[in-house]
Amino acid sequence: MKKGQVVEGFVTRIDFPNKGIVACEEGTCVVKNAIPRQKVRAAINKARKGKAEGRLLEVLETSPLEQESPCPHFGQCGSCIYLSLPYEETLKIKEEQVRRLLAPVLSRQQEDWHYESAKANPAVFGYRNKMEFTFGDEMKDGPLALGMHKRGSFYDIVSVKDCQIVDEDYRKILACTLQFFQEKKEEGLAVNFYHRLRHDGYLRHLLVRKAARTGEILMALVTTTQTEGIPETKLLKAWQEQLLQLPLQGGIVGIMHVKNDSQADVVQSDETVLLRGRDYFYEELLGLKFKISLFSFFQTNSFSAELLYNTAREFIQEALEAKEGQIVYDLYSGTGTIAQMLSPVVKKVIGVEIVEEAVVAARENAALNSLHNCEFIAGDVLKVLDTITERPDLIVLDPPRDGVHPKALLKIIGYGVENILYISCKPTSLARDLEVFLDNGYAVRRCVAVDQFSWTGHVETVVLIQRKDT
Repeated sequence: MKKGQVVEGFVTRIDFPNKGIVACEEGTCVVKNAIPRQKVRAAINKARKGKAEGRLLEVLETSPLEQESPCPHFGQCGSCIYLSLPYEETLKIKEEQVRRLLAPVLSRQQEDWHYESAKANPAVFGYRNKMEFTFGDEMKDGPLALGMHKRGSFYDIVSVKDCQIVDEDYRKILACTLQFFQEKKEEGLAVNFYHRLRHDGYLRHLLVRKAARTGEILMALVTTTQTEGIPETKLLKAWQEQLLQLPLQGGIVGIMHVKNDSQADVVQSDETVLLRGRDYFYEELLGLKFKISLFSFFQTNSFSAELLYNTAREFIQEALEAKEGQIVYDLYSGTGTIAQMLSPVVKKVIGVEIVEEAVVAARENAALNSLHNCEFIAGDVLKVLDTITERPDLIVLDPPRDGVHPKALLKIIGYGVENILYISCKPTSLARDLEVFLDNGYAVRRCVAVDQFSWTGHVETVVLIQRKDT
């Protein structure tokens, strides 16, 4: 196959995260956004060393697995991939993806290991507790839009007013905000969206967080400081008044204005102004209470997070075997959810997290839950490990998508603990790290995929690793 060539073929499988493997007469190529057993036409945009990647041009034949999507934005919005499949089929895809990635690594070990059936998301619709909507237009010079990026596009935005992975409150807040600023534009105000090429404009993002258990809602309008011709104080007050009139199931506890003049298309704060209420909300998880600020990390799906952490707790309890006086390292601890979950059954948990705001939140949450055997340290895991004098009996790893730093991984292995629990949000980096564990006297005992983000290409994996001489 050559670059520019148009090919046709059937999708034989989907590799992580969104790679449709298409069998053509000319060979095999990778095509994103395809569905198993579809017949597709694709244009080859990369061909090198016998490998080819193509851009989906057309679905020639739908898959026999497909059904009508419950979301009117499916196919346009770039968020969900599998909304035209039954949920059970999407779960099979994710389970098989993790199995294929780990099988070559784990075939090296002689010890038995158990790959368990993937665990389903307890709430397949309306599950997200955080959304970042972007202002833009659906086409060049089109009307103002607010929503998600269009599939395959960096610039075009789809107004996802009927999005199915959030609940009705999100949809009402999005629709209200979009209508408000569309009307202000019609009145002649210069409330244009921030143009990512010209670096001009006012409106950037709408950030909404809602606690699944308590129903508390926190939101922020993200803008630039380009306010010429805009009576900003009056404008923001009128926007708040519109929001507060909405008939919501939850309750708005805080509204903020975030100013961001970065040229990068990211939600960040140069300055945050509290417009109304408070700058945090409360969520409950596994009987624990958590105070969460606008930008602090917290699992995006509260329902599935409980499933994930219950799975982790089950694996750990099996590993501990009622041992007492255990010291646990919770590395990449975030806001300390895992540490607090383990606190009642161990002597001490030491959490390490590089984001200082998350560490502050972890300390506050531990105090909120009257847990006094949790210590949280701010810093890079690689460096902090050299400063901790108490040696661990068990280590929990929940690293970012790129996995554990290679040097930190060797330090972790150097402790020689009997059991290590690894929670991964990217199975490709997990497979790489597991090779290092296997090379250094460890073996995988249990492994399971957990679906936290229905209809998307993301999957979490929980793995119990044990030292072979135990």
